[in-house]
Amino acid sequence: MSVMKKMMNILMPVVLLSACVEDESIAKYADSDAEYQLTELDGTPFTATATISFPEAGKVTGQAPCNRYFADQSEAYPWFNVGAVRTTRMACPDLDTEAEFIAALRAMTLAEVAGETLILSNLDGRQMVFVAR
Repeated sequence: MSVMKKMMNILMPVVLLSACVEDESIAKYADSDAEYQLTELDGTPFTATATISFPEAGKVTGQAPCNRYFADQSEAYPWFNVGAVRTTRMACPDLDTEAEFIAALRAMTLAEVAGETLILSNLDGRQMVFVAR
C-alpha cells in the first residue's frame, strides 16, 4: 500500500468524525440573523456604535466604532474567547474608543444569551451588554 493510501486511511476517520461534531459555540444560541449593538460597557452607557454578530459556527463579526472586525470563537457555550481580532484599517476620531472596545471584547470569557440581550463578561467583573437590533 502506498504512503498516500496509508495516510488517507488514517486521516479519513478523523475528517468524518470532525464533521459530526455539533456546534456548541455561542453561534448555536444567539440569533444568527441578529446584529447585537453594544449598549453598556462595564456599567457605563456606550455612546459610540459597536456591534457583534455570529453568522456561523466559530465566527464573530461586527462593526467597531471605526472599522469592521472579524474573529474566531469556538469555545463551548457559555464560555467565550475571540482570540485574535482582525480589523479593516480606516481612521476616524473614535480610534481610542475602538481600541477600548476591542480590548474589552478580547477580555470576555463568558456569554449569556437571554432573548434579545447578549451579555459578555469575565471573572474580573467586566461586562458588555448588547441588544439585538
